[in-house]
Amino acid sequence: MTAPVRFPRFFVTSAAPCPYLPGRSERKVFTELKGPHADQLNDALGRIGFRRSQTVAYRPSCVDCSACVSVRVVAGEFRPSSTQKRTLKANSDLVATQCRPWSTVEQFELLQRYLAHRHPGGGMANMDEIDFADMVEHTPVDTCVTEYREPTADGTPGRLVGACLTDRQGDGLSMIYSFYEPESTTREGLGNYIILDHIRRAADEGLPYVYLGYWVDGSVRMQYKVRYRPLERLGRDGWSRISEDEQDRLIAAAAQLRRSDALPLDGLTKDGAHGGHVQYRVEDA
Repeated sequence: MTAPVRFPRFFVTSAAPCPYLPGRSERKVFTELKGPHADQLNDALGRIGFRRSQTVAYRPSCVDCSACVSVRVVAGEFRPSSTQKRTLKANSDLVATQCRPWSTVEQFELLQRYLAHRHPGGGMANMDEIDFADMVEHTPVDTCVTEYREPTADGTPGRLVGACLTDRQGDGLSMIYSFYEPESTTREGLGNYIILDHIRRAADEGLPYVYLGYWVDGSVRMQYKVRYRPLERLGRDGWSRISEDEQDRLIAAAAQLRRSDALPLDGLTKDGAHGGHVQYRVEDA
């Protein structure tokens, strides 16, 4: 008799331009998420630094670079800073609704405005409605889209100002991708508010962590992640907490950066980019 397959098969992508650091290339190790145990596999891989994209779990596997570091917030111990308290107060009237992972025209139009303002010319800018539907709907695990809407007097759904695709794992919430109204004249800090709301929700549900994906030292666009504490990072010896002194230094350095300093990057291999998922195609032998 043939023994059952106990471990997934892993593959490596071809080298491609790094979507975060100019002049570098990236490579990923990945496996398919499928079958009745996809949730459990995604949980296990998430704890060792993998991220989900549709039906694939991946993590960086670059030859000469280790800049991408998995980070997670300890939800139960999180205490907002004064700035984060103001963000929470300013957006406390928003109505958050967890929806099934089903894409809508309203979500896609919001994403287009977000990408055009925050990531013009980036790899995801050419996404069409089919790409967006694939990103949201092709999931073999416990996933939801949390919508953030402005309140209305009559209780009808208000204007959509933010959304986040989120996986629920056994030990926390994994924020796959969030986007929001980029040029709101009445609200500030929507992106930060979405993260803060996920931290609150995880703590309320007794989930230990909120996974923020990869923090990339040297990438201006990724420095916002160091502002949430306590923060843990994944290293060779497992997860460890970033010390308060080190996080103070990282936050101070991030405060000196301007988003306008971020260089436009190729980003054509990002998972949401038009055709970006082709990098995970496995050719049968």
